[in-house]
Amino acid sequence: MERAAFAQAKCYHGGMSATQGDRPRKRPYAPSVTAAALERAALHYLERYASSRENLRRVLMRRVWRAAHAGAIETASGQALVDALIERYAASGLLDDTSYAGHKAAGLVRAGASRHQIRGKLRQKGVAAEAIDGAIAGLEREGASEAAAARAFIRRRRLGPYRPAAARDSFRLKDLAALARAGFGVDLARRLLTAPSPDDLERLAREEDER
Repeated sequence: MERAAFAQAKCYHGGMSATQGDRPRKRPYAPSVTAAALERAALHYLERYASSRENLRRVLMRRVWRAAHAGAIETASGQALVDALIERYAASGLLDDTSYAGHKAAGLVRAGASRHQIRGKLRQKGVAAEAIDGAIAGLEREGASEAAAARAFIRRRRLGPYRPAAARDSFRLKDLAALARAGFGVDLARRLLTAPSPDDLERLAREEDER
């Protein structure tokens, strides 16, 4: 009797009841993966972001995998719903990888992305090689050259002619390496970084376009 009373008092003063340790664990969160729920999730995503077919598929499949992990659905059943939705959106034009790749590439080049970076980012989004090639060709037709992208990169990162004149020599190799890591050719980077001023950089970039 004394031992039982001692054990009960110890449990009480330790801040835990005798039954607390037996509480069942919470079940993993299971998002709804009905056709209607997936469509709501897809439209909500597309209202905020442009997307390729494969990128939207990945977004929706993450929802399916969470539900499958919680035991709410079989992965194959959820995948079939996602595939049907993606195909329907592609047929209606709501998902258009060619258009997506073109707009994405144009935005990236304005931000100072090299052709190498643009190709890599579009591949990451699941865009097919043919659509990527078309987007790059579109940049050339619109005059969005590699030199213009490099100029934008230099301006955004405040490299070369944007540095104080006294610091330029000490940062020359670092600036060159930054452009190379971004995917720009070393020869192009070296020529643009020789510009004495931002205005000269603009001129050099135009001359590169005329080569």
